[in-house]
Amino acid sequence: MIILFLSIITTLIIAAVVMILASLLAKKTIMDREKNSPFECGFDPKGSARLPFSLRFFLIAVIFLIFDVEITLLLPLATILHLSNLSTWAFTGLFFILILLLGLYHEWNQGALEWAY
Repeated sequence: MIILFLSIITTLIIAAVVMILASLLAKKTIMDREKNSPFECGFDPKGSARLPFSLRFFLIAVIFLIFDVEITLLLPLATILHLSNLSTWAFTGLFFILILLLGLYHEWNQGALEWAY
């Protein structure tokens, strides 16, 4: 028990020392106007470097990623069919799909899937 405690303390101390050293060594002390400005082929930029970003597009992309990961979680169900009980397999698959459909309904009901305002 003492060995476990000492190893945890040692690991935390080493991690803290590495993080402190990294933050001290990575500091930029020279603030140059040219280095902080956006680079546009050597010329001064004509417009703003910060372009407005569509929040709707971002939300649709996040929802797509969430459902994509959930579909990836569904794929192993096909491979374990012969290894498990059919009723357990069907219940698990249907329960997971039901959760997916409830999430989709919630997103639709909240208006997150509407592209135009």
